[in-house]
Amino acid sequence: MFIRVDPRQRESLQLQIYESVRKAILGGVLTPGARLPSSREIADDLGVSRMTAVLAFDQLAAEGYVTSRVGAGTFVNRELPDAGALVPASARAAVAQHPQLSQRGAGLSQTPRVIRKIAGPPRAFRVGTPALDKFPLGLWNRLLSRHARQLASADLDYGDAAGLPALREAIAAHVSRARGTSCTADQVIVVAGAQQGLDMIARLLLDPGDLAWVEEPCYPGAWAALAAAGARIEPVPVDEQGLAFEQQRNIARLVYTTPSHQFPLGVPMSLPRRLALLRWAREARAWVVEDDYDSEFRYGSRPIPCLHGLDTDGRVIYVGSFSKTLFPSMRLAYVIVPPDLHLPMVKARLASDIHPPTFLQGVVADLIGEGHFERHVRRMNTEYRSRLHALEEAMRRYCHGALELRPVTAGLHAVADVLVGEDTAIAREAHERGIETMPLSAYYSKRSDSSANGLVLGFGSVPPRVVTESVKRLAGAVEAAARR
Repeated sequence: MFIRVDPRQRESLQLQIYESVRKAILGGVLTPGARLPSSREIADDLGVSRMTAVLAFDQLAAEGYVTSRVGAGTFVNRELPDAGALVPASARAAVAQHPQLSQRGAGLSQTPRVIRKIAGPPRAFRVGTPALDKFPLGLWNRLLSRHARQLASADLDYGDAAGLPALREAIAAHVSRARGTSCTADQVIVVAGAQQGLDMIARLLLDPGDLAWVEEPCYPGAWAALAAAGARIEPVPVDEQGLAFEQQRNIARLVYTTPSHQFPLGVPMSLPRRLALLRWAREARAWVVEDDYDSEFRYGSRPIPCLHGLDTDGRVIYVGSFSKTLFPSMRLAYVIVPPDLHLPMVKARLASDIHPPTFLQGVVADLIGEGHFERHVRRMNTEYRSRLHALEEAMRRYCHGALELRPVTAGLHAVADVLVGEDTAIAREAHERGIETMPLSAYYSKRSDSSANGLVLGFGSVPPRVVTESVKRLAGAVEAAARR
């Protein structure tokens, strides 16, 4: 009764018999010492050849699950190779005595999970996801196919730990054209996502106990990377000019900032504030990590040169990513470091992944080098401007007096101040209605801040035709939270 076979399955009948008997033994249905039916009886019952049953029994015997005695039959072994599997997984976990986590590990395990995603494709208003529906899949597939056809055996070996030279050259040329800075390919290190870049920087430049400044509110991934390095983290307020560091008394060894489009508030750091931060870093001999995560997309304002482009002292480490400009699952980003930091950074990354897949790096190098990347960014800038306009119109129509959008000059998300209710309650109600929005307070270390009552709305993944209905549901979430 415990054996089931189906000729339509891909597994052979012999393997199906073997798996059924093995599962019955490990699950306790067949106890140690129990006698099994003969191979002839099993073959007759299942309607298979006797040889199929014999071969299944032979495999079970070879692996130590059963033993055969001439004239007596086949029996379940009293000592099984997987005896531990007879104990339910929950019971094994309950009695196991594992070593405690390290202090650093315990701290990391308490890192709050900020993003609340609903299973399936991106929903309105998921933060951090670009317009995947507008990605040029046809072009991408052609580039993939071309690289696959040209793949040689030499391409299967380990690559350069700093990244594919062609991609590093393409990145250096791109940031010189688009971001108001300059570097050589020898300063570029390709990493598996911006998060890995932040982790490498923190571990390389900070000793446990060193002080690091972060923005308040802050990107949680940066906080986690600094915590993993054992840093003491000090939040620094953000005002209308960006990181307001002037009143900080403790001298930091490293500063993390998002000056082009502060995450999550969206304000750009003013030019005087940028210059003041660079002067401070020079005098304090501190590092500045510039996370330029989505500033490729701007709406009506000329970009201020990035901190890296203004830096004359080699204090700024620039982090860029393809997650917003292309797609997140690619997990490719880059770090631009001063020349004397390049070799230590490359050696440090050998302790992790050595390098991202070179095949994918080659495809992105061609995408940039042949001009496809910049054309895609220009097209998407127009698309995102349309999506932002649709969001602004719908918010004015359906959420006036309850939610008020702050001005948006760049990036793929907006902040709406909550005028009625409390942001975490609204976010919960929105989630029940299929809307992904983040409470602004989730990004603050001190939730008592009165300016933290807001919603972060990602509009990049929301086509204009979907915005109106989504905002209606968001308005319903505001009303429901207020009633409760």
